[in-house]
Amino acid sequence: MTTLTLSKALNEGLRKALENDPKVLIMGEDVGKLGGVFRVTDGLQKDFGEARVVDTPLAESGIVGTAIGLALRGYRPICEIQFDGFVFPAFDQIVCQLAKMRYRSLGKLSLPVVIRIPFGGGIGAVEHHSESPEALFAHTPGLRVVSCGDPADAFAMIQQSVNSDDPVIFFEPKRRYWDKAEVDVAEGLAAALPLDRARVLVPGSDVTVLTYGPMVRTCAEAAVAAAQDGRSLEVIDLRSLAPLDTATIVESVRKTGRCVVVHEAVVTGGLGAEIAARITQECFYQLEAPVLRVGAYTTPYPPSRLEEHYLPDLDRVLDAVDRTFGY
Repeated sequence: MTTLTLSKALNEGLRKALENDPKVLIMGEDVGKLGGVFRVTDGLQKDFGEARVVDTPLAESGIVGTAIGLALRGYRPICEIQFDGFVFPAFDQIVCQLAKMRYRSLGKLSLPVVIRIPFGGGIGAVEHHSESPEALFAHTPGLRVVSCGDPADAFAMIQQSVNSDDPVIFFEPKRRYWDKAEVDVAEGLAAALPLDRARVLVPGSDVTVLTYGPMVRTCAEAAVAAAQDGRSLEVIDLRSLAPLDTATIVESVRKTGRCVVVHEAVVTGGLGAEIAARITQECFYQLEAPVLRVGAYTTPYPPSRLEEHYLPDLDRVLDAVDRTFGY
């Protein structure tokens, strides 16, 4: 076991993918010589060459469009979108081309493209650098949408995403890039949790807390705090946002009878709304309280000095847990 930051775990996972398949390549702005803004691709161009780790022009639509063409020719491109708010110039390519090619070709063509997107806030960044657009992609049929929550998952999930014949939108919680944990870099993927499965991070019996990405650590800390008040939270890291692992979600909520969904994204129209609707449909007779959602306020992302008030935190999660017992 090796102690790695989340960013370094992604780097090691990308290295494994490049080593295992000569058709894998990485492309994006500053991913080569610089190693990416967050240094996730640091050293890869030096070791694999400029033909496989490609510094591209500042053109997200061009990056994704080129990746689609490469995938049609048998390659497995990994695109880096430098920041979440910069993905929108490529939105048309992603939802109109990448997501629909297999369906349009009646299954004859596949586009094994991974699009890596650092997302969420918490780093004091400027405008357009702290967005949470995951619901837009989860709403689009034909895309797998996933998010890692810790270094071990990051290491395995990026490799699984590269191996997938479906296009994958891979969300990386940028505020967690420097979190450290033990990772078995020698272990193969056979023992890893499948890419479309949720993970019970903290077993519990009183309230199910569903989350992903940057809020995984916050919700795990909430479980520790709640235990001091005698409440047992079952924290589930969703990992896959599309498709959702509904079976794991439903099993937990039927056991606890209460549920709180937590994400950094704006609550209105967020992924929590879809999850709450599914739980209400599948667990109606087991629910002791409405499914509650905790997320960002319905405003554009604020200046950095206000983001700690805008983003959900430990207190807001615990407040929602308390409210589930008030019905």
